[in-house]
Amino acid sequence: MPKIASSAKRLRIYIGETDHWKGKSLYHAIVLKAKELDLAGATVFRGVMGYGANSRIHTAKIVDLSSDLPILVEIIDSEEYIAKIMPFLDEVVQEGLVTIDDIEIIKYGNKPPRK
Repeated sequence: MPKIASSAKRLRIYIGETDHWKGKSLYHAIVLKAKELDLAGATVFRGVMGYGANSRIHTAKIVDLSSDLPILVEIIDSEEYIAKIMPFLDEVVQEGLVTIDDIEIIKYGNKPPRK
């Protein structure tokens, strides 16, 4: 199977599980928008423990079960495609953290990554 290496951008959006936008989970809205904009893909990770700007610990331990666990939405694509979703994030992320970094990707398969 062919192996293709290239450069890309990684967009990470750190939000809370209870964050919503227009009646749906914010992470769900972000993934749907990424799909609508034809970004290469998006993955949502649910954290088991964390804290943010307010320094309140969020944990999935049964003793102090939180209903607002940390959520990480990760999108990897070209700089051009990552730029497409930024105005939407500016609109919908009320509290959270967004990071963008340069990465090297190695893709296995027949379809080459976007330039």
